[in-house]
Amino acid sequence: MIGSIDCMHWEWKNCPSGWGGAYSGRKGRPTIILEAVASYDTWIWHAFFGVPGAQNDINVLGQSHVFDKVIAGNSPTVVFHVNGKRYNNAYYLADGIYPRYSTFVKTISNPATQSQKLFAKKQEAYRKDVERCFGILQSRWAILRHGARMHKRSTLRSIMMTCIILHNMIVEDEFVEEDFVEPVEEDLMNPLASQVYDGPVDSNGVRIPFAPVQRNGRNQQAFWDRIENLESAYIHTMLQNDLVEHNWAIEANQ
Repeated sequence: MIGSIDCMHWEWKNCPSGWGGAYSGRKGRPTIILEAVASYDTWIWHAFFGVPGAQNDINVLGQSHVFDKVIAGNSPTVVFHVNGKRYNNAYYLADGIYPRYSTFVKTISNPATQSQKLFAKKQEAYRKDVERCFGILQSRWAILRHGARMHKRSTLRSIMMTCIILHNMIVEDEFVEEDFVEPVEEDLMNPLASQVYDGPVDSNGVRIPFAPVQRNGRNQQAFWDRIENLESAYIHTMLQNDLVEHNWAIEANQ
Protein backbone atom coordinates (compact mmCIF):
# COMPACT_ATOMS: atom_id res chain seq x y z
CA MET A 1 0.00 0.00 0.00
CA ILE A 2 1.65 3.21 -1.17
CA GLY A 3 -0.82 5.81 0.10
CA SER A 4 -4.41 6.97 0.38
CA ILE A 5 -6.24 8.87 -2.36
CA ASP A 6 -9.10 11.33 -1.97
CA CYS A 7 -10.36 14.75 -3.04
CA MET A 8 -10.73 18.09 -1.24
CA HIS A 9 -12.92 21.04 -2.29
CA TRP A 10 -11.55 24.58 -2.01
CA GLU A 11 -14.29 27.20 -2.08
CA TRP A 12 -13.93 29.84 -4.80
CA LYS A 13 -15.54 32.92 -3.31
CA ASN A 14 -14.90 35.20 -6.28
CA CYS A 15 -15.85 32.71 -8.98
CA PRO A 16 -17.18 34.49 -12.10
CA SER A 17 -20.98 34.33 -12.16
CA GLY A 18 -20.98 32.76 -15.61
CA TRP A 19 -19.04 29.77 -14.26
CA GLY A 20 -21.11 29.36 -11.11
CA GLY A 21 -23.12 26.41 -12.39
CA ALA A 22 -20.08 24.40 -13.46
CA TYR A 23 -18.20 25.01 -10.22
CA SER A 24 -21.08 24.65 -7.75
CA GLY A 25 -21.41 21.21 -6.23
CA ARG A 26 -23.79 19.63 -3.75
CA LYS A 27 -23.14 22.37 -1.19
CA GLY A 28 -24.32 25.05 -3.61
CA ARG A 29 -21.08 27.05 -3.48
CA PRO A 30 -18.43 27.25 -6.23
CA THR A 31 -15.43 25.08 -5.42
CA ILE A 32 -12.31 23.73 -7.10
CA ILE A 33 -11.23 20.15 -6.47
CA LEU A 34 -7.82 18.94 -5.34
CA GLU A 35 -7.01 15.25 -5.82
CA ALA A 36 -4.11 14.06 -3.67
CA VAL A 37 -2.30 10.91 -2.62
CA ALA A 38 -0.83 11.09 0.88
CA SER A 39 1.20 8.59 2.90
CA TYR A 40 1.19 7.84 6.63
CA ASP A 41 3.30 10.93 7.43
CA THR A 42 0.95 13.21 5.37
CA TRP A 43 3.60 13.64 2.66
CA ILE A 44 1.73 14.42 -0.59
CA TRP A 45 3.05 12.26 -3.42
CA HIS A 46 0.53 13.26 -6.08
CA ALA A 47 -1.56 16.40 -6.53
CA PHE A 48 -4.00 17.29 -9.30
CA PHE A 49 -5.87 20.59 -8.97
CA GLY A 50 -8.30 22.59 -11.08
CA VAL A 51 -11.38 20.43 -11.77
CA PRO A 52 -14.72 22.27 -11.28
CA GLY A 53 -16.50 21.42 -8.04
CA ALA A 54 -19.67 20.18 -9.75
CA GLN A 55 -17.82 16.98 -10.71
CA ASN A 56 -17.23 14.00 -8.44
CA ASP A 57 -14.15 12.00 -7.51
CA ILE A 58 -14.56 9.60 -10.45
CA ASN A 59 -14.59 12.48 -12.95
CA VAL A 60 -11.45 13.89 -11.35
CA LEU A 61 -9.75 10.50 -11.52
CA GLY A 62 -10.50 10.24 -15.23
CA GLN A 63 -8.74 13.54 -15.88
CA SER A 64 -5.77 13.24 -13.52
CA HIS A 65 -2.37 11.78 -14.35
CA VAL A 66 -2.06 9.50 -11.32
CA PHE A 67 -1.85 6.34 -13.48
CA ASP A 68 0.00 7.78 -16.47
CA LYS A 69 3.35 6.16 -15.65
CA VAL A 70 1.69 2.82 -14.90
CA ILE A 71 -0.07 2.78 -18.27
CA ALA A 72 3.03 4.04 -20.10
CA GLY A 73 5.10 1.22 -18.65
CA ASN A 74 7.81 3.31 -16.94
CA SER A 75 6.64 3.11 -13.32
CA PRO A 76 8.72 1.29 -10.67
CA THR A 77 8.16 -2.45 -10.41
CA VAL A 78 6.23 -3.52 -7.33
CA VAL A 79 5.99 -7.14 -6.20
CA PHE A 80 4.33 -8.35 -3.00
CA HIS A 81 2.63 -11.49 -1.72
CA VAL A 82 -0.66 -11.71 0.16
CA ASN A 83 -2.16 -14.96 1.39
CA GLY A 84 0.24 -16.95 -0.79
CA LYS A 85 -0.57 -15.04 -3.99
CA ARG A 86 1.70 -12.70 -5.93
CA TYR A 87 0.58 -9.23 -7.01
CA ASN A 88 2.37 -6.81 -9.32
CA ASN A 89 0.40 -3.59 -8.81
CA ALA A 90 0.84 -1.27 -5.86
CA TYR A 91 -2.49 -0.05 -4.52
CA TYR A 92 -4.08 2.97 -2.86
CA LEU A 93 -6.65 3.01 -0.09
CA ALA A 94 -9.83 4.68 -1.34
CA ASP A 95 -13.41 5.30 -0.27
CA GLY A 96 -16.51 3.75 -1.76
CA ILE A 97 -17.03 6.11 -4.70
CA TYR A 98 -13.87 4.99 -6.50
CA PRO A 99 -14.15 2.23 -9.13
CA ARG A 100 -13.20 -1.38 -8.51
CA TYR A 101 -9.70 -1.17 -9.97
CA SER A 102 -6.82 -3.48 -9.12
CA THR A 103 -4.96 -0.41 -7.80
CA PHE A 104 -7.66 0.48 -5.24
CA VAL A 105 -8.50 -1.26 -2.00
CA LYS A 106 -11.80 -0.11 -0.55
CA THR A 107 -13.59 -0.90 2.67
CA ILE A 108 -16.44 -3.39 3.00
CA SER A 109 -19.65 -1.42 3.43
CA ASN A 110 -21.62 -4.16 5.19
CA PRO A 111 -19.14 -6.58 6.80
CA ALA A 112 -20.78 -9.83 7.79
CA THR A 113 -17.95 -11.83 9.38
CA GLN A 114 -15.43 -10.96 12.06
CA SER A 115 -12.61 -11.05 9.51
CA GLN A 116 -14.41 -8.55 7.27
CA LYS A 117 -15.12 -6.28 10.25
CA LEU A 118 -11.43 -6.32 11.19
CA PHE A 119 -10.40 -5.50 7.64
CA ALA A 120 -12.92 -2.64 7.36
CA LYS A 121 -11.72 -1.22 10.67
CA LYS A 122 -8.08 -1.21 9.57
CA GLN A 123 -8.78 0.08 6.07
CA GLU A 124 -10.91 2.98 7.29
CA ALA A 125 -8.35 3.85 9.96
CA TYR A 126 -5.39 4.01 7.58
CA ARG A 127 -7.38 5.78 4.87
CA LYS A 128 -7.74 8.74 7.24
CA ASP A 129 -4.13 9.67 6.45
CA VAL A 130 -5.22 11.69 3.42
CA GLU A 131 -8.12 13.25 5.34
CA ARG A 132 -5.67 14.23 8.07
CA CYS A 133 -3.40 15.70 5.41
CA PHE A 134 -6.22 17.90 4.07
CA GLY A 135 -6.94 19.10 7.60
CA ILE A 136 -3.28 19.98 8.16
CA LEU A 137 -3.15 21.89 4.88
CA GLN A 138 -6.19 23.97 5.81
CA SER A 139 -5.06 24.58 9.40
CA ARG A 140 -1.51 25.45 8.35
CA TRP A 141 -2.43 27.83 5.51
CA ALA A 142 -5.27 30.26 6.19
CA ILE A 143 -5.58 31.05 2.48
CA LEU A 144 -6.82 27.46 1.92
CA ARG A 145 -9.06 27.50 4.96
CA HIS A 146 -11.15 30.42 3.68
CA GLY A 147 -12.76 31.09 0.31
CA ALA A 148 -10.39 31.95 -2.53
CA ARG A 149 -10.58 35.62 -3.50
CA MET A 150 -8.59 35.43 -6.73
CA HIS A 151 -10.23 35.64 -10.14
CA LYS A 152 -7.88 33.51 -12.27
CA ARG A 153 -7.72 29.73 -12.07
CA SER A 154 -4.01 29.82 -12.88
CA THR A 155 -3.38 31.96 -9.81
CA LEU A 156 -5.35 29.58 -7.61
CA ARG A 157 -3.43 26.64 -9.02
CA SER A 158 -0.12 28.33 -8.20
CA ILE A 159 -1.28 29.05 -4.65
CA MET A 160 -2.41 25.46 -4.07
CA MET A 161 0.78 23.91 -5.44
CA THR A 162 2.93 26.34 -3.47
CA CYS A 163 1.15 25.39 -0.24
CA ILE A 164 1.62 21.69 -1.03
CA ILE A 165 5.36 22.16 -1.72
CA LEU A 166 5.81 24.09 1.53
CA HIS A 167 3.83 21.43 3.40
CA ASN A 168 6.11 18.68 2.08
CA MET A 169 9.17 20.73 3.04
CA ILE A 170 7.86 21.03 6.59
CA VAL A 171 7.09 17.30 6.77
CA GLU A 172 10.61 16.48 5.58
CA ASP A 173 12.20 18.95 7.97
CA GLU A 174 10.28 17.62 10.98
CA PHE A 175 11.14 13.98 10.25
CA VAL A 176 13.40 12.67 13.01
CA GLU A 177 15.48 9.71 11.89
CA GLU A 178 16.22 8.64 15.46
CA ASP A 179 12.49 8.19 16.15
CA PHE A 180 11.95 6.04 13.07
CA VAL A 181 10.91 2.51 14.00
CA GLU A 182 11.13 -0.27 11.43
CA PRO A 183 7.64 -1.80 11.04
CA VAL A 184 6.81 -5.41 11.71
CA GLU A 185 6.95 -7.45 8.51
CA GLU A 186 3.53 -9.00 9.04
CA ASP A 187 1.84 -5.62 9.46
CA LEU A 188 0.57 -5.45 5.88
CA MET A 189 -1.72 -2.45 6.36
CA ASN A 190 1.21 -0.27 7.46
CA PRO A 191 2.44 1.61 4.35
CA LEU A 192 5.99 1.43 5.67
CA ALA A 193 5.92 -2.34 5.21
CA SER A 194 5.41 -2.04 1.46
CA GLN A 195 8.56 -2.52 -0.58
CA VAL A 196 8.75 -0.54 -3.81
CA TYR A 197 11.60 -1.56 -6.06
CA ASP A 198 13.38 0.72 -8.53
CA GLY A 199 13.24 -1.93 -11.24
CA PRO A 200 13.77 -5.61 -12.02
CA VAL A 201 17.24 -7.13 -11.81
CA ASP A 202 18.79 -10.13 -13.55
CA SER A 203 20.64 -13.07 -11.97
CA ASN A 204 23.80 -10.96 -11.61
CA GLY A 205 22.02 -8.16 -9.79
CA VAL A 206 22.17 -5.78 -12.77
CA ARG A 207 19.08 -3.62 -13.23
CA ILE A 208 17.02 -4.39 -16.31
CA PRO A 209 15.97 -1.18 -18.12
CA PHE A 210 12.28 -0.48 -18.65
CA ALA A 211 10.71 -0.80 -22.07
CA PRO A 212 8.19 2.07 -22.13
CA VAL A 213 5.08 1.67 -24.24
CA GLN A 214 5.03 4.00 -27.23
CA ARG A 215 2.56 4.71 -29.99
CA ASN A 216 3.48 2.04 -32.49
CA GLY A 217 2.03 -1.27 -33.56
CA ARG A 218 4.55 -3.42 -31.73
CA ASN A 219 3.75 -1.99 -28.29
CA GLN A 220 0.04 -1.31 -28.78
CA GLN A 221 -1.00 -4.64 -27.25
CA ALA A 222 1.17 -4.05 -24.18
CA PHE A 223 -0.50 -0.66 -23.75
CA TRP A 224 -3.99 -2.18 -23.69
CA ASP A 225 -2.84 -5.02 -21.45
CA ARG A 226 -1.68 -2.51 -18.85
CA ILE A 227 -5.02 -0.70 -18.94
CA GLU A 228 -6.93 -3.98 -18.63
CA ASN A 229 -4.81 -5.02 -15.67
CA LEU A 230 -5.20 -1.61 -14.04
CA GLU A 231 -9.01 -1.62 -14.35
CA SER A 232 -9.48 -5.27 -13.44
CA ALA A 233 -12.41 -5.72 -11.05
CA TYR A 234 -11.46 -9.39 -10.67
CA ILE A 235 -7.99 -8.57 -9.29
CA HIS A 236 -9.58 -5.92 -7.05
CA THR A 237 -11.94 -8.47 -5.49
CA MET A 238 -9.24 -11.15 -5.21
CA LEU A 239 -6.81 -8.76 -3.51
CA GLN A 240 -9.45 -7.56 -1.09
CA ASN A 241 -10.39 -11.14 -0.14
CA ASP A 242 -6.74 -12.08 0.34
CA LEU A 243 -6.16 -9.03 2.54
CA VAL A 244 -9.18 -9.97 4.64
CA GLU A 245 -7.91 -13.50 5.18
CA HIS A 246 -4.31 -12.41 5.71
CA ASN A 247 -5.16 -9.84 8.37
CA TRP A 248 -7.50 -12.26 10.11
CA ALA A 249 -4.74 -14.89 10.22
CA ILE A 250 -2.35 -12.36 11.77
CA GLU A 251 -4.94 -11.35 14.36
CA ALA A 252 -5.63 -15.00 15.22
CA ASN A 253 -1.92 -15.75 15.73
CA GLN A 254 -1.58 -12.81 18.10
